[in-house]
Amino acid sequence: MLKGKKVIAIGERDGVPGPVIAELAAAAGAEVVYQTTECFV
Repeated sequence: MLKGKKVIAIGERDGVPGPVIAELAAAAGAEVVYQTTECFV
């Protein structure tokens, strides 16, 4: 479903971290161009 798409993965410190989102997107065929984990307070 994400094959050939570019993804920006923004995770949350208290939720799902960015590297996990990036890994899942890559497994679905996407190219991860940026990933980070932020703290939204």
